[in-house]
Amino acid sequence: MSALQVELVAADRKVWEGEASMVSARSIEGDLGIMPGHTPVLAVLVQGQVRITTGGSAQEVTIDGGFLSVDEDKVVIVAERVDAGSLATS
Repeated sequence: MSALQVELVAADRKVWEGEASMVSARSIEGDLGIMPGHTPVLAVLVQGQVRITTGGSAQEVTIDGGFLSVDEDKVVIVAERVDAGSLATS
């Protein structure tokens, strides 16, 4: 199974980059679950949790809203502020 290439970016820094099997976030239109092979998406995110699943374990970060784009298994999440205290660095 292929993997997602994920970039999590705050206004002042790149917070995390790596491979993931799934990304979950809440947009203004509802919950999103992104897996490899997902159709292209551009979504406006609301304040809340973003869950990144890597190697069978899920890690969560808190964002204050932002944008999510998906294209060809690349996921980019951009937020003004990201609380990634529990996110393991790669």
